[in-house]
Amino acid sequence: MKKVVNDDCIFCKLANGVIPTNAIYEDDDFKVIMDANPASKGHCIILPKTHAANLYELPDEYCEKIFLVAKKCGTVLKEVLECEGLNVLQNNGEVAGQTVFHLHVHLIPRYKDDAVHIKWVEHSDETDIAELAEEIRKGF
Repeated sequence: MKKVVNDDCIFCKLANGVIPTNAIYEDDDFKVIMDANPASKGHCIILPKTHAANLYELPDEYCEKIFLVAKKCGTVLKEVLECEGLNVLQNNGEVAGQTVFHLHVHLIPRYKDDAVHIKWVEHSDETDIAELAEEIRKGF
């Protein structure tokens, strides 16, 4: 896969070995490192070795492979840490919580009664959901 490295991007430097990391996994296209500000014990991030600011910019061949890396690393986290669950999280844009503009996927091990909180807002109006689904389908 073609790799683009942005010399001004800290995650490009981490992914490509310019800055040392506590890596748990690496292949030709990705490096998985321990998060410097973990939400839970074992929190890691998957970094593509090519620069893409967000999901919309990530080349398809990386998109196809990144969930395989998430599954492989998530399985090892579950076995080694004996966590009871795993959040796989990826943010796009500042309003969505993205703070570093190099696509990355969080692997957040979850434990019973941990302090990690991800808040979902319920939407119960099925009519609005059906109308919205129709509108979105028109975009394909």
